[in-house]
Amino acid sequence: MIAIISDIHGNFVALQAVLNSIDEMNIKEIYCLGDIVGYYSEVNKCCDELRKRNVKCVMGNHDWYMASNTFCPRSKSANDCLRYQREIITKENLEWIRSFPPIRVIGDISMVHGSWDNPIDDYLEPNKDYFEQISGKIFLSGHKHVQRLEQYENKIYCNPGSVGQPRDGNPKAAFAILENENIKLFRVEYNIQQVGILMEKAGFSGYYYGCLKTGAKNLCW
Repeated sequence: MIAIISDIHGNFVALQAVLNSIDEMNIKEIYCLGDIVGYYSEVNKCCDELRKRNVKCVMGNHDWYMASNTFCPRSKSANDCLRYQREIITKENLEWIRSFPPIRVIGDISMVHGSWDNPIDDYLEPNKDYFEQISGKIFLSGHKHVQRLEQYENKIYCNPGSVGQPRDGNPKAAFAILENENIKLFRVEYNIQQVGILMEKAGFSGYYYGCLKTGAKNLCW
């Protein structure tokens, strides 16, 4: 049994809630589908906790912006947050992020952040024909911040949703559990107000975290 998380985005309060749920299930093996950095203020705590647990990750687009000292072409607000995180991230955590591969394959399980055409930054619209062209049986990706689970004959696709910034109208943090070929989706409440307090202390207004209250898409692009 393994846990699948994605799109944490510096939201350590949400990450703690998800990890607590995973611990209650006595699951020791965790994989992250990218985007540990970006958006929220506790990037080092997120990295430190995942490193301590030996969580295996793939490279997300925000991780890539951090690792390559570049910026998001779509969002000024995302870049404001990246600038802040670049000032505070530790050398050890930066080097760890730079070590992420764009894809992980474990037997019949294939993991990316975006898609199998562009692993780091592609908003995948999955369908049966798409996965027929790719070897494997279970396909996991993040990036869209929307939980999704699809069965295509003998192939399975899952987006576990976002830990740190859901965009599907549900503000609860999201994750998934994979056992053999069975996948279950989960949501967990966390203290969104505390994230706002931490963001205010870091110098960010409610504009930067308001979407957390509703799981909305504003600010996300």
